[in-house]
Amino acid sequence: MKRLWTPAWIARHVATVVLVVAFLALGWWQISRAAGGNTLSWAYAFEWPIFAGFVVFVWWREVRHTLRGGVPPVEQVPATPEPTAVAGGGPGGAAARPVVRRPVRVARVPAAADGPEDADLAAYNRYLSWLNANPGAKPGDYPG
Repeated sequence: MKRLWTPAWIARHVATVVLVVAFLALGWWQISRAAGGNTLSWAYAFEWPIFAGFVVFVWWREVRHTLRGGVPPVEQVPATPEPTAVAGGGPGGAAARPVVRRPVRVARVPAAADGPEDADLAAYNRYLSWLNANPGAKPGDYPG
């Protein structure tokens, strides 16, 4: 139970209480508006308590998860793996953990134009260069 009285958990408990009280108050407010004739408020009168129930559900699930032990803390992985580490086994026959490495940078080389140039592509490139050279022109003004 000591795990539930850390500063982070106290903040979670307080946030849960504040949210549940606020959502139930908003539901009560919507009921009073609905009783006054606002028919849309009936939907909100049921929606706000559902939100409060969801907050309680998430809080309860996190409490149970913490009390069961949760996920063991993540150990730091060395920046460079040991040269003796083998993927199949390590000390005691245990499988080695995957190592996170830096991404590989590959230089991009433009593809060389081996074949003849496409006539439609060349015409389209001429059209684009003409449009770029004449910014105020309309596409119908193209002489080509």
